[in-house]
Amino acid sequence: MIRGRFSCRLRSMRILRALSVASFVAIAALSTLGCGAAGDAKTANITPGNMPDGESWTGVYYHPVYGYMHIVEQDTNVIGKWKRTDQSHWGQLSGTKQGNVLHFTWTEHIYCRSDPSSISKGRGVFVYKVGKEGIAETDGQFGLDDSEVGGDWHMVKQQRQAPELNNIPGNVPCGAGGGGVGGALD
Repeated sequence: MIRGRFSCRLRSMRILRALSVASFVAIAALSTLGCGAAGDAKTANITPGNMPDGESWTGVYYHPVYGYMHIVEQDTNVIGKWKRTDQSHWGQLSGTKQGNVLHFTWTEHIYCRSDPSSISKGRGVFVYKVGKEGIAETDGQFGLDDSEVGGDWHMVKQQRQAPELNNIPGNVPCGAGGGGVGGALD
């Protein structure tokens, strides 16, 4: 009789353990979905138009936070590099253009740090247009990880400035200055 009860309890404990493990796995899977799994990635729904006459993506663009972005296009590929105005981060992007739309991936690094938490990555999209007074600008969005949207990224193209990607320093030793990147680059 004692042996029968022990066997029954042992079987019940095994069933409870199996149910607990199954519940834990199910909860973990659901919580991953709620925290931005690949299925939650958002993409911009933009139809490309023609690039305005006489314009190209190549140039230097300005944003008050992200500073001067230097962009170069070759065929359908576009690359860019920037250094924030407060000199704290530098970043790079690469993507493909179709008419006046550029879809890209980006990576931004914190200067003087090399740990994984000092790197942000994502995707984004820019739409090139000629704004008021004939000045070229981009209206854009950027997202984290696999999302292409989330934050606004509007830039104004600087006139008569040639991009200089090599003059924007990447991770440099602390105290080495990291350069003072302005519109014309130091």
